[in-house]
Amino acid sequence: MGVDFRYAAGGISGSWSLRWWLLGCWGFLWEGRSCYCPVTALPIAHHRPRFPHALHVCDRTRFGSKTSMTESSAIREANGGPGHGAANGLKVGRNGWVKNQKHHHKKPSSCAEEKVHHSACNGGLYSRPFYESFEETPMLVAVLTYMGYGILTIFGYLRDFMRQWKIEKCHIAREREEQKDFVPLYQDFENFYTRNLYMRIRDNWNRPICSVPGDKMDLVERVSYDYNWTFGYTGRVVKDVINMGSYNYLGFAENTGSCAEAAAEVTVKYGVGVSSTRQEMGNLDRHEEMEKLVARFLGVESAMAFGMGFATNSMNIPALTGKGCLILSDELNHASLVLGARLSGSTIRVFKHNNMQSLEKLLRDAIVHGQPRTHRPWKKILILVEGIYSMEGSIIRLPEVIALKKKYKAYLYLDEAHSIGALGPSGRGVVEYFGLDPTDVDIMMGTFTKSFGAAGGYIGGKKELIDYLRSHSHSAVYATSMSPPVVEQIITSMKCIMGEDGTTIGRERVQQLAENTVYFRRRLREIGFIIYGNNDSPVVPLMLYLPAKIGAFGREMLKRNIGVVVVGFPATPIIESRARFCVSASHTKEMLDQALNAISEVGDLLQVKYSRHRILPALDRPFDESTYEECED
Repeated sequence: MGVDFRYAAGGISGSWSLRWWLLGCWGFLWEGRSCYCPVTALPIAHHRPRFPHALHVCDRTRFGSKTSMTESSAIREANGGPGHGAANGLKVGRNGWVKNQKHHHKKPSSCAEEKVHHSACNGGLYSRPFYESFEETPMLVAVLTYMGYGILTIFGYLRDFMRQWKIEKCHIAREREEQKDFVPLYQDFENFYTRNLYMRIRDNWNRPICSVPGDKMDLVERVSYDYNWTFGYTGRVVKDVINMGSYNYLGFAENTGSCAEAAAEVTVKYGVGVSSTRQEMGNLDRHEEMEKLVARFLGVESAMAFGMGFATNSMNIPALTGKGCLILSDELNHASLVLGARLSGSTIRVFKHNNMQSLEKLLRDAIVHGQPRTHRPWKKILILVEGIYSMEGSIIRLPEVIALKKKYKAYLYLDEAHSIGALGPSGRGVVEYFGLDPTDVDIMMGTFTKSFGAAGGYIGGKKELIDYLRSHSHSAVYATSMSPPVVEQIITSMKCIMGEDGTTIGRERVQQLAENTVYFRRRLREIGFIIYGNNDSPVVPLMLYLPAKIGAFGREMLKRNIGVVVVGFPATPIIESRARFCVSASHTKEMLDQALNAISEVGDLLQVKYSRHRILPALDRPFDESTYEECED
């Protein structure tokens, strides 16, 4: 129920706010709106990283050429030449500016098919249709968004002036008199943004939940009489709020059923905590069983588990790379990946989101020029990507990344925090989703916090890799062992997904999640909202843009008993504020329809149905491969 401000730590710093706003407006008007490649139509520029990388300099070069700006040369060679731009499933004359990507694979495409779909025919890499939609920000909405932030900034400075002269009551925590000459702990603009902009809509986050956060939940009602500086409880509980914000993809966040019963039994036998590290007295038989099960589930030689998903990235990347190594990181990677890369001491270079040409250029330059100053070859090159990007809803173009990794002899680190359990016919993640060999990924990382309803993370790969991490990873050596009931939750839910519990419940949940995802995304686009991401991604960003609509959308949805996550700057680019929905297998069609009706009603109220290219309503039909095909009429 709260926005994840893990991305906001980087923030904007240093510059004077009004000057920053004016420069932003000028840059936007000069550069135009989001830049899209003319062939595969993925957005390739102007996405500010939500957590700035070290040594990252924004590249605002406008792209425009007759070749694909997202496909690499290796992929074009494999595919027999450049493809054609996708067309959002509608006829060309009515498609407007909507940009879609669709790949058909392992299926010869006729000229007629190319005219209808305008798809990139990457026949050797993909095994299923691959749609991603990123409709550009309307110019008027973008200008009004900048103006809105500018007006808020001006009034923020005015209010600061009034607080300084005690015209307005000051709720800000201040330094003691004897510490006024100390260097400030916080950057000026971040502090300014928090007290003047974020505080006005703070009631949309950190809402206390007093039930299991499953498909529905109960919220403790809060009230504020000082514009969200402080909150009080009314004593009322808001019952049966439909949960559209939790990462409960397969519905295992529950207090009934086989998982809860198994966890309760293990708690009685082993207790809640271990109070020791794995290397000392905290290595239980359940831990070893879990790791063997994870390795079997992933299809790798070995795996090891960690008590915290964030630390799985931030503490293991430094164990794998160091000085003299190069890390190539997607610009929208999670903060844990960025932090791990920084802690490693490696050189970091950032490629544009899901842009294979940008990645290949960095790989070529790294091999040709070597290390800065000395020009010695890099000790190793590590590519960091995610399976599903949690704020964009996009899926990594993994077949192309693997092709580049093999061509240039680099290592691949894949973060499947959101994709494991949520993608693939049997829930084995983005590798299975594309029909790839797990051994092609050098380091497979994921978390148990989402699809498995537990806590912690894992790393899978070759036995030599895991043996090395057991003795060199700070998270493995120094962290306390995972809690026994959490371990049992992981074991039971994973066996359920694999069908080893003697039921088909797991497979049915994976299938139900796929159906719910396609249905929910399609209905939102039919209603007229701008939706980002891949058609198969259960993370569904709905664009709001204007800052005033962030708080209003969250409040209005809660009035209709729908719990949503709203996200704004600096967690997103300034003109890309959004609501983020997470679809679950536990959502029934009635729940989704109730949520969709509420979203449509609030969309009319707040005027956020920005899409100029609605798709036509589709007739209800069974879910199969044709579900991925867009309506052509």
